[in-house]
Amino acid sequence: MDELIIETGPFEERAVNGIESEHLTNYPIVYILHNNRKKPAAYIGQTVQAARRLRQHLADDRRSKLDQQILIGHRRLNQSATYNIESRLINLFIADSRYELQNVSQTASRQMHNYYDKVYYNDTLFRDIWERLRNEDIVEGTIDALENKDVYKLSPYKELTPEQLDVKERVLDFCRKHAQTDGHRVFIVEGDAGTGKSVLLSSLFNTIQDAANEPSSPLHQTENRLLVNHGEMLKTYKSMTGSLPNLKKKHFDKPTSFINKMDKHHTNADIVLVDEAHLLLSKPDAYNNFHYDNQLQEIIKRSRVTIVIFDRMQVLKLKSYWNDRLMEEITGTYRAERMRLTNQMRMNIDAPAKAWIDAFVAKELKPIPDRADSSFQLQVFAEPDAFRKEIEAHNEAYGLARIVSTFDYLHKKDGADYLVDETGLNMPWNRTQDDVTWAEQPETIYEVGSIYTVQGFDLNYTGVVLGPSIRYDKENDRIRIDTNAYRDTGAFQSRNDMTQEEIAQVKEQIILNSLNVLMKRGIHGLCIYPTDPCLRERMLELQEERQ
Repeated sequence: MDELIIETGPFEERAVNGIESEHLTNYPIVYILHNNRKKPAAYIGQTVQAARRLRQHLADDRRSKLDQQILIGHRRLNQSATYNIESRLINLFIADSRYELQNVSQTASRQMHNYYDKVYYNDTLFRDIWERLRNEDIVEGTIDALENKDVYKLSPYKELTPEQLDVKERVLDFCRKHAQTDGHRVFIVEGDAGTGKSVLLSSLFNTIQDAANEPSSPLHQTENRLLVNHGEMLKTYKSMTGSLPNLKKKHFDKPTSFINKMDKHHTNADIVLVDEAHLLLSKPDAYNNFHYDNQLQEIIKRSRVTIVIFDRMQVLKLKSYWNDRLMEEITGTYRAERMRLTNQMRMNIDAPAKAWIDAFVAKELKPIPDRADSSFQLQVFAEPDAFRKEIEAHNEAYGLARIVSTFDYLHKKDGADYLVDETGLNMPWNRTQDDVTWAEQPETIYEVGSIYTVQGFDLNYTGVVLGPSIRYDKENDRIRIDTNAYRDTGAFQSRNDMTQEEIAQVKEQIILNSLNVLMKRGIHGLCIYPTDPCLRERMLELQEERQ
């Protein structure tokens, strides 16, 4: 017997006592408790003692509104498998957005690990379970569609790597120690693009909020906030709030809005987590209604504990210019603690391909590594039509493939269409909606995204247009950056605390930083179309060398 057992019925004492199947009583199982109210709720768990655990839930007032149970068993289930299935169910339920989950963070955080025949449980068996749940109208979306949603990728219940878990536990200990004491404390988490900073932050904040609602926790009744400078990312975080019990929309804010609200109500927060602190303003900006000298400094003043997520290689504007010296100048007063994430989590990339991208964003041109034994696509295209069709084909096959471009073309938020590479690719810049992230809108396969629509997000395949600011220096066989061709006018607003030479250097670095972000979005591949004919010719030559 090798079949999946799924039993559904009322969640009540008689049904719990009536469980008879051996594979639901004497084997590890996964279970779902839920209801079908107007705002349905659910709890997902796993256990090795089904009847005993379910009786505990029956006696728990928090489960009093749950009146249906789903028991999932199989003769091949073991605890590693049920743990893995439970985690995936929670993440997919969050992405499916039908239920408000009653699950809260566990004492032992979820850590990635391998176990015997994991591929079978993770792929074959789990897909059978999910399709049975879809057939029973318990869930709606397909696995592939839900796993392409940003809310799934940022789920606070994603399993963490040992490195992420180590950072999380250190930060939580830091918060427990200082969140209810006087003064200001700072913890900085650094990491390059794709090292799992946002997933860590999501997990960390959810755990902090669960602790804030737990009377026995040292964080009980703390007032905490997660600040997000990126509008697209803020949409994703807020979309989680309908699925998790202790996350509310008011807990998420933009930095300037947070500062102004604290001032208006003459209060401070206990713990503030700052996502992508490299986007914080480092000078006054009347356009954003910020009239102090430095956003991070003002956030620290208004919180007991500030957790800062930082990557100097993702600074994108002069008015938000940060380097290591400035970060130390702002945080040094508070004797900030630091940890760094180093493992590449986003890209399914081999070392030679990663080294090639890192060299390219440092203006070095090298032969493109051979792809024969790699699953990561790294390809330069000679023609814009072939480039566009490649991305469209990937999107049709896998979803979430998009074209993005360096900000070298006119773009205004006036409702009109503005074109990228009008004489070549000839596609419109992105149009944005207020409530849906750009890449999740199906029609955006026919648009070109910018740094501001994809920073912080994953794509399956990325097509990067290298616009007129990315040119070829034939004399030195290197990339040349033409800052005059960059059309992101907001990025280059001048500042009076830097020399013209310093400003020129920072402008070039901003363009390289944006290129670094764009080229590290794709999980499975990077397709490149250089618009400069000389650069395109040279990169195609370098591609031929590998063959």
